[in-house]
Amino acid sequence: MDPRLTEDKNKKLIEIKKTANLGGGQKRIESQHAKGKFTARERISMLLDENSFEETDSLVTHRSNEFGLDNQKFLGDAVVTGFGLINDRLVFVYAQDFTVLGGSLSEAVSEKICKIMDLAIQNGAPIIGLIDSGGARIQEGIDSLSGYAKIFQRNVIASGVIPQISVMMGPAAGGATYSPALTDFIFMVEGTGQMYITGPDVIRAVTSEEISHEDLGGSHMHTQLSGVAHFSFQDEEITLQKVRQILEYIPQNNMEEPLVSENVEIQPSEMLNEIIPDNPNEPYDMLSIINEIIDEDSIFQVHENFAKNIIVGFSRIAGQSIGIIAQQPEHLAGSLDVDASIKAARFVRFCDAFNIPLITFIDVPGFLPGVEQEKSGIIRHGAKLIYAYAEATVPKISILTRKAYGGSYIVMSSKNLNGDMNLAWPTGEIAVMGAEGAVNIIHKKDVTESKSPSDLKKELISDYEDKFMNPYVAASRGLIDDVILPSDTRNKIIKSLQMLQNKRQNFPPKKHGTMPL
Repeated sequence: MDPRLTEDKNKKLIEIKKTANLGGGQKRIESQHAKGKFTARERISMLLDENSFEETDSLVTHRSNEFGLDNQKFLGDAVVTGFGLINDRLVFVYAQDFTVLGGSLSEAVSEKICKIMDLAIQNGAPIIGLIDSGGARIQEGIDSLSGYAKIFQRNVIASGVIPQISVMMGPAAGGATYSPALTDFIFMVEGTGQMYITGPDVIRAVTSEEISHEDLGGSHMHTQLSGVAHFSFQDEEITLQKVRQILEYIPQNNMEEPLVSENVEIQPSEMLNEIIPDNPNEPYDMLSIINEIIDEDSIFQVHENFAKNIIVGFSRIAGQSIGIIAQQPEHLAGSLDVDASIKAARFVRFCDAFNIPLITFIDVPGFLPGVEQEKSGIIRHGAKLIYAYAEATVPKISILTRKAYGGSYIVMSSKNLNGDMNLAWPTGEIAVMGAEGAVNIIHKKDVTESKSPSDLKKELISDYEDKFMNPYVAASRGLIDDVILPSDTRNKIIKSLQMLQNKRQNFPPKKHGTMPL
């Protein structure tokens, strides 16, 4: 063969690849930058370890010739797919390319995404989607809608098998929002990330209500009000760095254990022995307790700005990755409401799916009372949290710091929901309800008929507190495994995790349970 012919073919390939790398062309790249947004390939470079990305299907084009599409066949179409490394571990990624037909989903785009998702499932590695799309490609009609369904099906198959992360870097409208909603964690870039089923124009037409894209589907709505998204950060670079960070706590797939970091010795915190206020109704910051027990600066909160009455997130203790669930007495006194129940239940199920031990810090006065909570289905949503804890087979360790009243005591990883190690501080209180409420019911007649009602009531409350409002009654029945000094908490957790490292628990065979969704 003529060597010049081979050289020409090589040059042609190089030119084709250069064209593919330009996506929709230089003008559209400049337009993307003018909006403060990076291109698909730039985002992938920021996300992955340097020079680790291997692109797949870069020469795919769409097959539609209707409505002028025959003149807009960009190489790679509107998504960049491939694999690479994050902190030297394999990940698969797809990044929608807004410079190509607004990042719209065609049949070819769907096939590319499905192929990379299949590879991720087969090879047991996380799949990360960088979302920036105008939605379904209208010119392709049913083929585009069918493409979304194929992606959704793979989201469901991958659920609980490999970690799935969506990063909202631009719009996702209508049916396009449901693939991110089916993934484990949603990150949003403030100002540009958007998710909504019905656009502002439609809402204005139906209700005459003035509403913007940001108000409707921006990061504020979804991280603080709806709970659809878990994280939001101020720009694309920080957001992608946070995606890299969360993967440090999570195994590659459901058959692996999380990575163990270096064990850093920490001296017991004597401050914990005095942190609980004498007044049982006085709030305190549960995070200040958690940070004294975990490895330094290792907390990675999930849903930080949603349902603040409960804390969930990843952390490490003695280098081991753990999931933390904890009441936050600074918000709604740490009571459980609809949003807190859903937030905690979802996190418990994720940790259980990926072999991450659960550490629960408890200070809960009960489920939040009120007509609105009842209307919103607090019974159904509270049952989700019961189901999640009862179903979880990973090591489950709980620490009762103060209150555990009524049904909320049962819900929070109690011994009878197969809690493995249930520990309590001396300030712990386990009861059906608070002392005053119990006396008002049990001794109502005695107090009413007494010559000195207030004195008798105080005496009865004190008696009730002595008999029931302490952890020793529960400990005497084996429902609390030990009452410990707060300063011993870290050491007790570490030893419990070591004891539970080979835990095995099986349930009766079944297709699946019927969680109260």
